[in-house]
Amino acid sequence: MAKPNKVSNYSIIRPTQDQVSSDLAGEAVILHLNSGVYYGVNEVGARIWNSIQQQKTVNDLQGMLLEEYEVEPEQLRSDTLPLLQQLAAEGLIEVKNEANP
Repeated sequence: MAKPNKVSNYSIIRPTQDQVSSDLAGEAVILHLNSGVYYGVNEVGARIWNSIQQQKTVNDLQGMLLEEYEVEPEQLRSDTLPLLQQLAAEGLIEVKNEANP
């Protein structure tokens, strides 16, 4: 598997075709079809996962989350960027950066 692009606030993200997911009591379970590995995310992670089913920028995602949750912008960034980077590293999302089309 190719090394994923680094996720930044300006990255465009979307799920890969190599996964399926399901809602499970407010959380999400994601199956990577090629590896057969299941991943689980909590309620906030599920909200993130559901909102990126349509391609969007990380900035747009963070703006939406700031409207929905009472959290400081810096805390939100420090929580979402590592999660998105991990999803990319596991091959669950595609990351497109302007410098790396």
